[in-house]
Amino acid sequence: MKKAFFLLSFLFIFTFLMGDVMNLEHADVNYWNKDSYFVQKNVKVFDNDQISAKIDGKWQNYTLKQLPDKFIDWSVKRRIATIEDIKKGKMPELAGPHNGMVASYGIARNDSRFKINNAVKGIGYCPRADKIDYLIKLLNETKDSGFDVKLKTLVDLYKNVDKYYDRKRLLSLELYSTKDFETGTFLNEMAYPNVSIVFLDIPCFEVKAVPELLHPKNPNLSDYQKSIVEYTNLIHSYFHGKFSRMFIAVVYNVIEVYDNSPEPKARGRRIVPSLP
Repeated sequence: MKKAFFLLSFLFIFTFLMGDVMNLEHADVNYWNKDSYFVQKNVKVFDNDQISAKIDGKWQNYTLKQLPDKFIDWSVKRRIATIEDIKKGKMPELAGPHNGMVASYGIARNDSRFKINNAVKGIGYCPRADKIDYLIKLLNETKDSGFDVKLKTLVDLYKNVDKYYDRKRLLSLELYSTKDFETGTFLNEMAYPNVSIVFLDIPCFEVKAVPELLHPKNPNLSDYQKSIVEYTNLIHSYFHGKFSRMFIAVVYNVIEVYDNSPEPKARGRRIVPSLP
């Protein structure tokens, strides 16, 4: 009897403690429904480049802005240079336009006392609405080709970035967040949809944006949003290989851009929107 009581007590305590451990990668709020997807309710995107985000309990209105020529020229040049390094068998540099450091704020995860978070995310271009179907078709037609063909396809797209992509938006994936595990970035972007993205390089840029999170299973996504999810997952697997599931797409809607380069005329000066 005593042994049974001891065993039951041990199992109860073990289950209780394990429950605490398993809940560490969450916050004290649940964004997921019974069908294991979420709907972001504090961001509203409109067709006329207007976007609203609920910040500190109030809806804030923003107008999307275009990434400037200086950013695009740097980004395209560095991306093409990276591909040339890969062709030569060289290890790509971690600095540059692909790896954006996303700083976010909003809600403390259960394993932290801090509401602030920073994480490096893979960042890419967002297709224009009138070009996204073509790009999805192109990637699907060439995804099983040799690596040299795929690299050439990417270079051709980068050389025509304004033909295919929208300067007012950047794209990423939330690779790790699920109903059972949530990253600090995901929780913050759901709770407080304002972020700062810094690209380590010279020149160095900072983009302040409103993140729009799109879950693949959300039936309420527009046709364009569904295509964004498909394209973002496709371009990711195009380079990194096939994955077993579709990941959450994140659209970073551009609001402000800063030149954080160390030169005297920059050093954190805002360049978009242009200052008077």
